[in-house]
Amino acid sequence: MKNRVAIIDMGTNTFHLLIADVNEGSHAMVHQEHVGVKIGMGGINDGFITEAGEGRALETLKKFKVTMNEFHVTRELAFGTSALRNAKNGEAVIHKIKETTGIEARIISGEEEAHLIYLGVRSALELGLDKSPIIDIGGGSVEFIIANQQEVFWKQSLDVGGQRLLETFHLHDPILPSEIEAMNAFFIEALHPVLDQLRQHHPLTLVGSSGSFDTLS
Repeated sequence: MKNRVAIIDMGTNTFHLLIADVNEGSHAMVHQEHVGVKIGMGGINDGFITEAGEGRALETLKKFKVTMNEFHVTRELAFGTSALRNAKNGEAVIHKIKETTGIEARIISGEEEAHLIYLGVRSALELGLDKSPIIDIGGGSVEFIIANQQEVFWKQSLDVGGQRLLETFHLHDPILPSEIEAMNAFFIEALHPVLDQLRQHHPLTLVGSSGSFDTLS
């Protein structure tokens, strides 16, 4: 019988569903989709998942569950990231997901998220011996990793994701020059540890992970 695994990434803005047949040391993708759930919208900076955000999440996960059943998934893994881990009601939402859809999800730390991103990048391309900065821009957090193919030299998850910035600084449309100035001042302070590590390790080639870099490319 096939070991058909479903992985659900419950991001701050987007939920991803990947289904793959996994054998020893290899896998073959059979289905993938993503939905703009925006679970963090309206409450991320207050540390709360809104009722509307929870509702969108549950509806999406119900559909994911139907798809998983259609593909005869034998194992499922679901992970909550920045919006859920910083939310006061994050565990309550995870419980509601189990109760409503049967999906057993867990919230992962920023450090674990960064490590999983590194493993994914390392499996997708050959980093070589030179150090590379790996960046994953999410809605709630951004993961920064300095690594090569063999090891991670430094990694950190910072709460500087797009949805957080949008709700903090983009208060007018179009954004005001003063809001841009405030955001740049925030970056100078928040990214200080990243700049220190870049100066220390001198990495060469930037590796971008996930949706924001797909959009740029």
